[in-house]
Amino acid sequence: MKNISFIIISFVLCLVFTDRAHAQRYLPGQKGIQLTCGMADGFKKPGEPESAYYFGAALATYTKNGNRWVVGAEYFNKEYEYKDVTVPVSQFTGEGGYYIKILSDRRKTFFLSFGLSALAGYETSNWGDKELYDGSTLTNKDAFVYGGAATLELETYLTDRVVFLINARERALFGSSIGKFHTQFGVGFKFIIN
Repeated sequence: MKNISFIIISFVLCLVFTDRAHAQRYLPGQKGIQLTCGMADGFKKPGEPESAYYFGAALATYTKNGNRWVVGAEYFNKEYEYKDVTVPVSQFTGEGGYYIKILSDRRKTFFLSFGLSALAGYETSNWGDKELYDGSTLTNKDAFVYGGAATLELETYLTDRVVFLINARERALFGSSIGKFHTQFGVGFKFIIN
């Protein structure tokens, strides 16, 4: 087990501390596919009351000055406690936004960006089943939701084509039955495709 851990750590350190030229990063027209996931509204294990998590996928297209357009989709789920079960409320949203590069290091390894996005999608409570196991009826209606998000994102290049992401995000969605504001913290990977 120690040997495997040593090999993995050595491999990661080789990727992070390579002494290569980094001129092919954040070029206009460059595209990347990013996959993210994380927790929302605090850190609780999925399935526990009031736990919330999300998964997302997006396409990022870089513009001048290292800024980028992002178009993607996200699944957001929050569990609510009812007696001895949890009731899920899920949101499926599409996103379109613009991210501005705030800071980067001289070697173009680390980047900090701030982005604003428009969100729109659909929310469903208990997957549309409004009657619970004990005969109670949910009053939450399935509905269309709309709003926006502000995101602060830190990127670090592991290789010239693989990027590790850490982000903090505040979502504001109107039409939702689970509150308008949700704070998300997540991680992800971006794969540069051209």
